Amino acid sequence: MSNEASEMPDGELDLQAILKKAEKQTDFPDVPLDEFTPPSYEEWKEECIALLKGAPFDKKMYTKTYEGITFEPMYTRIGTEDILPKAAFPGMDDFLRGARPNGYVNAPWGIAQACDETMPQDNNELLKHEQAKGSTIYNIRLDRSTRLGEDARHAQKPGDEGCSLTTLEDMHILLDGLNLEKYPLYLYAGQTALPILAVTAAALRASGRDVSTLQGVIGANPLGELAELGTGGRPLEQLYDEMADCARWAVKNAPKLRTIMVQSDAFSRGGASDIQEIAYTLAMATAYLRALMERGLTIDEAAGQIMFTFSMGANFFMQVAKLRAVRPVWAQIVEAFGGSTAAQRMHIHARPALFFKTVYDPYVNMLRNTTEIFSGVVGGLDSFENAPFDEVIRKGDEFSRRIARNVQIILQEEFGLLQPIDPAGGSWAVESLTRQVREKIWKEFQKIESDGGMLASLQEGYPQQQIAEVLASRFKSLELRRDRIVGNNMYPNMTETRLDPRTEDLGEIRRQRAAAIEAYLSDIDLEYRDAQLDKLRKCQSNRVEAAVAAAGAGATLEELNNALQRDGMVCCTVQSIAPHRWSERFETLRIRTEAHVKETGRNVRIFLANMGPIPQHKARADFTTGFLQVGAFEVVGNDGFKTVEEAAKAAGESEADAVVICSTDATYPEIVPELAPKLHEVLPQATVFLAGAAPKDLLETYREAGIDEYISVRANCYEVLQSLQRKKGMIE
Repeated sequence: MSNEASEMPDGELDLQAILKKAEKQTDFPDVPLDEFTPPSYEEWKEECIALLKGAPFDKKMYTKTYEGITFEPMYTRIGTEDILPKAAFPGMDDFLRGARPNGYVNAPWGIAQACDETMPQDNNELLKHEQAKGSTIYNIRLDRSTRLGEDARHAQKPGDEGCSLTTLEDMHILLDGLNLEKYPLYLYAGQTALPILAVTAAALRASGRDVSTLQGVIGANPLGELAELGTGGRPLEQLYDEMADCARWAVKNAPKLRTIMVQSDAFSRGGASDIQEIAYTLAMATAYLRALMERGLTIDEAAGQIMFTFSMGANFFMQVAKLRAVRPVWAQIVEAFGGSTAAQRMHIHARPALFFKTVYDPYVNMLRNTTEIFSGVVGGLDSFENAPFDEVIRKGDEFSRRIARNVQIILQEEFGLLQPIDPAGGSWAVESLTRQVREKIWKEFQKIESDGGMLASLQEGYPQQQIAEVLASRFKSLELRRDRIVGNNMYPNMTETRLDPRTEDLGEIRRQRAAAIEAYLSDIDLEYRDAQLDKLRKCQSNRVEAAVAAAGAGATLEELNNALQRDGMVCCTVQSIAPHRWSERFETLRIRTEAHVKETGRNVRIFLANMGPIPQHKARADFTTGFLQVGAFEVVGNDGFKTVEEAAKAAGESEADAVVICSTDATYPEIVPELAPKLHEVLPQATVFLAGAAPKDLLETYREAGIDEYISVRANCYEVLQSLQRKKGMIE
């Protein structure tokens, strides 16, 4: 035995022997399965019905979605034989199975962690840190004032959502030392990319760097901004002119750079279904194709300038299906314009849907984000930006960013998700769902097109109305707890301390930004700058190069935007799609309670009138406690009372705002008529609830006895809690 082998523990030697034996084993015997008789669907259904113990099969085993699609309890080959991709291969035909033949085997999806530090220097350091730790894309998030072209000195909230930029020096600091030849740059610019693109190009040229190697996207999305804000800073036709200028400049000067970033955020954050999100985003992209082609670009040039950004939501299989479905629909659209096969390929960037993230129990957001990344990877995205779990509360820190980044690295390096190509391909369930999603996307897209396109549809208010209806449906399901949000409308953590929002000092930010801007402007040739700005105002073509020259002469982003303004054109206005989150109403309930308790020291107090021994009342007492703690109310429990007199006496001593009688349906006919009146006697102002739903023949009896409301699986949790807050004086 060698010295190396002698030093191995016995277990390791055993493992080595097993592996060597496995290497020699090449022939494996066939294992007959004749003894197993495959059950038919009807036999399986009969077994399910028996297990349901009388519950209706069609109600319990089919799941309806907000997309108007119903998930079946089981999918079989017989039902999907005609749609299985038997002759289709990844990266071919309509790209249903992915945009690349080899999936992620040779090129992993891009890890694009967003960097949103307010100061350019801080954000530059964060970009380098993220890249060193595993990010493969420089993803820069700008604050709202920068995207709107405002000078940071005049901005209301500089740095509110990301990095604050105003001058060429800011951009130089931001990009300093970044390896842009190797790693793509993602930079969403808002309604127009021209000023940001010009300042970026000017900063790179001033540093002696080759702009032609720039890759990634510096992208605009004017219709998306219009849908979100309700108005544009400039007329849409002018924004389309600037979009065409940027596209032409990129085709000539930076062929690896895209200048249009079609984001679905406005729709997703509004509460849209996945069908609506995809269809409306495709409608925006189609409008951009038309606008660019009308301004002289070819379809291949126009399509090549577009990157899509989608939000990955909570329904896992729906997310997989929507990414698989959107590629062939986009290919069909580009083909209809005469685009080549290469132009029909989508570049899909994705991020977790902010709509589904919560303020309370925020660590659960880590789990939500992970499933959303997984669904996106299975669906075939090109790059992903995983959000820190505390995104809805504050900007991320080292811990939350590290967790977000490492989830992607773990999926690539440890879970082996780079190996399977189209892992969902051939799945009876996923293929069926993909077909349904594809058909519904196309139908909704055609509706928008028949109405005159996305702008006309927004002006009419159609997308806004459709999204509002889905949002209302979502909220209703949450109120009734058909949809569950862990830590919010279900399973609240009553010991939770909310995370520190780490609010930034706006006054200090303005002071620092103003000092940096003024120091830069004090050292420029104002006469030369003004001359370059004047050239930009008069420029009718090649506006990007004119803007680059003006930026190089010292013009700020605000000055570039002002120079691009034209007189005599009218800005569009539409009904905006307000951003929401699914948990916001329940968060408001709890925040209201916590604020009232902090101010007055008094909470809504609920007394549980638990009747009988623990096994008799425990199930409903536990359900009721969880139901009421959603509002952060004080619930007074006990081990149960033997008599109604004892229960009434204890309830009166509790001085509760409400009492819930908890027992069983079998005991209620005897308990309720005697106990409910006594509770009203000892607590005249209290609301008396009964845990459970009364049968119809006893409703009148219980009402006359004094039962005001019921707490059951059919109760509207939100309305019940809100009514108790109103009675307590928490709501004026």
